[in-house]
Amino acid sequence: MSAGSGTVWWGEGTDEAGSRGRSPHLMTAMQLGLQSCEACGLPSRPAPGAHEGRCPRCDEELHFRKPASLQRTLAYLIAAAICYIPANVLPVMTTITAKGRESDTIMQGVVLLWSPHGWPLSLIVLFASIMIPSAKIAALGYLLYTVRRGSIQNNAQRIRMYRIVEAIGRWSMVDVFVDTFTVALIQLQPLMSVEPAPGLLFFAAVVVLTMLAVESFDPRLIWDAASSKEVQHA
Repeated sequence: MSAGSGTVWWGEGTDEAGSRGRSPHLMTAMQLGLQSCEACGLPSRPAPGAHEGRCPRCDEELHFRKPASLQRTLAYLIAAAICYIPANVLPVMTTITAKGRESDTIMQGVVLLWSPHGWPLSLIVLFASIMIPSAKIAALGYLLYTVRRGSIQNNAQRIRMYRIVEAIGRWSMVDVFVDTFTVALIQLQPLMSVEPAPGLLFFAAVVVLTMLAVESFDPRLIWDAASSKEVQHA
């Protein structure tokens, strides 16, 4: 038995009826009545008569699965997808010079940054501000769809996808940081100044909402369908 991983592997051995098992199968921690703490990782069993409890090591509230995980993730994801449109259509920065005001969207900023010496920064903004947010929304949508339909295919790959989305999510803020630093540094009034535009707020909302969606999603749900079928056929 492996308590640290939250699963138990049953091989050939004597079962409760005294017979020798032939077909090994996996049982999840939830099927064994164990709860894994999200803060410290300690698996524990709630007190008798209690459905859920608190971690005996760090006193974190325990749940077999995150409450309303799919519903909250879907809500955050829909909100992020809605905000993603104005984030790319509306200008994110306005430059004020003696010639007048000029506003630029994210894509226009990518084009303006493209030069023999500035192309690395242009690519960073392109990936961090356009490709990564859209990829996160698509990846989370795929995970939600497969979990809802009870898919048992490619579980390891889906877990890997979730971990990648979780790891790179915060780097989408790089465009917000670049615009903020630009606004703070380029203030040469009355000759030139830079102001944030409405698109920047929508883009920041996309980043925050996708991060909340990742945190709301419970990756253990990916394995539930496969574990249930393994137990049924055991």
